[in-house]
Amino acid sequence: MGNLIKVLGKDLENCPHFFLDFENAQPTEAETAVWNQVSAVLEEAHGILAELQSYNGAGQEIREAIQNPGDLALQEKAWNAVCPLVAKLKRFYEFSLRLENALRSLLEALTSPPYAPMQHLEREQALAKQFAEILHFTLSFDELKMTNPAIQNDFSYYRRTISRNRLNNQQLEAENEVNNEMANRMSLFYAEATPMLKTLSNATTKFVSENKTLPIEDTTDCLSTMACVCRVMLETPEYRCRFTNTDTMLFCMRVMVGVIILYDHVHPVGAFAKTSKIDVSTHKRAPFIKGQGLEPPVPPSLHMPGLRLRQHVFAYVCYIFNITSAT
Repeated sequence: MGNLIKVLGKDLENCPHFFLDFENAQPTEAETAVWNQVSAVLEEAHGILAELQSYNGAGQEIREAIQNPGDLALQEKAWNAVCPLVAKLKRFYEFSLRLENALRSLLEALTSPPYAPMQHLEREQALAKQFAEILHFTLSFDELKMTNPAIQNDFSYYRRTISRNRLNNQQLEAENEVNNEMANRMSLFYAEATPMLKTLSNATTKFVSENKTLPIEDTTDCLSTMACVCRVMLETPEYRCRFTNTDTMLFCMRVMVGVIILYDHVHPVGAFAKTSKIDVSTHKRAPFIKGQGLEPPVPPSLHMPGLRLRQHVFAYVCYIFNITSAT
């Protein structure tokens, strides 16, 4: 379909105009089966975020054990502190697999013939809302993960301890819950700067490759249309005033950021290619940081580290769409 930035750079009159009810959309009879499947997954999402937010790690216990390798009491204390944390990390990883399946179900529903992606999003608003909620959760999870080094430190200590005990022909009970194969998969997952986004990107790419009769444009158009609809709702007063919750505007912006990054991972050309024909100067309507007359940020690069990329895309989107950032 053309570059996503080109789509987002269009005048509003060239964008799809409809209100996507992120607050109150309810499933129709045709949506119910997929909606129920995805809803069962999303019900866990708040609990996952709460657990991750309260994840403090076992840094102190691990340091004491490393500094005193001969003290068996400290070794046992560190191990007992790490094991329940690793079990929690396993739950997060297993949830990512369920989220991947939920995303595939939504993509199938929102890209299936005979309707175009825009028609799907307008007709099946409850599913579009769930898709947005998955993106919102993904950004929230990855932001918490990237700012918490204890996650990888704890898991690294767990794996080192398991390896050391194997060399000594010892097997610990915790290995029954997180065996070597599971530990390898978890290690690859947590090695990513943005593991949930990587999961969604891989799932979307796999969906495209496995559905060879479905043009890739149907999937990328679904993503770009979602971004465009979010923009329209944020810039159109008659739509914006229908939000009853002030957090919905931030939700729209976060979804827009997520869908742009996901598009960039999936589309062969990407979202921020140099061939983009967007004229940034035509969008110089307001500073993107409240109270400061700043020059617009340069377009993001996917070579940026994960958190910086997300922040940069967020600022860039805020600038282009005349949205004033709250921070």
